[in-house]
Amino acid sequence: MPRQRGGAGKRNAGQTGGTRATSVPITGDGAEPNGMAERSKRQQAVATGLNIVATPIGNADDITLRALATLRAADVIACEDTRVTVKLLARHGIATPLLAYHEHNAERVRPQLLERLRRGETVALVSDAGTPLVSDPGFKLVRDALAEELPVTTLPGPSAPIAALVLSGLPSDRFLFAGFLPPKTVGRRGVLTELARVPATLIFFESGARLAASLADMAETLGERPAAVARELTKFYEEVRRGTLGALAAQYRDGEPPRGEIVVLIGPPAVEAPAADAETVDAQLRAALDGMSVRDASAAVAAATGLPRRALYARALALAERQR
Repeated sequence: MPRQRGGAGKRNAGQTGGTRATSVPITGDGAEPNGMAERSKRQQAVATGLNIVATPIGNADDITLRALATLRAADVIACEDTRVTVKLLARHGIATPLLAYHEHNAERVRPQLLERLRRGETVALVSDAGTPLVSDPGFKLVRDALAEELPVTTLPGPSAPIAALVLSGLPSDRFLFAGFLPPKTVGRRGVLTELARVPATLIFFESGARLAASLADMAETLGERPAAVARELTKFYEEVRRGTLGALAAQYRDGEPPRGEIVVLIGPPAVEAPAADAETVDAQLRAALDGMSVRDASAAVAAATGLPRRALYARALALAERQR
């Protein structure tokens, strides 16, 4: 999971109805190339152009053979923090050159990467952990490469939001990843208010230092929804706590701030029954009044519709007067 921080290449494109599609040439079966083979032969097993490579979010063994082959054969690896990525490469004996690409230098480095792609080089893009473009500036590089019809492909793999969703026990058929919330209470509650009616499981990244305050704001703004806090996913101390927002806020309020990378998930809002129209309510009240008193008829319709009993009683009384 990402930390909070702030001569043309080969092209193959077609256009239909104003949309542009690009395809990326990939040869070989994706197997890791022999370390003694020449570089040109190793590159035959990977895609030319920009390769978006997912890397482990915790457990170092969670990397694919295709990812290793691409990292080994690439001309350069663009990464958030070279100090983090070099450890992954060292573990697998990979010596591909690294180039830092993050939000603080993106405007300066992105043209360099695009020029490499124009020359037909293979560029691998990685984040510190997980799938690139999730809360990092990688999407701007992809956007600019696609605008020039430069080849782009992805090597799927670990993703903290998806891993947390799988473990949360919350509905997974529809979800919204919203990244990091604002650090201050006012801004945080403002964003939560905007998202309150989204009919989907909400997923956020959060830091340990702000977790208790964020959960308290979530409980205050969204109510007692089911939620989960996933921490240190795929690592030895992996932990997932589940409960209501209020209960989770209380748990983290009294203890030390948790360590590690954290994902917070919140269940969707309860489905509200559609409000009955006045004619339908009147019809229900008339039917109930055929065999019940005004009090019992209004109580029965209130139970069936969820409408306020006092308002239904007044309406039933008026209808009863007309029927006399």
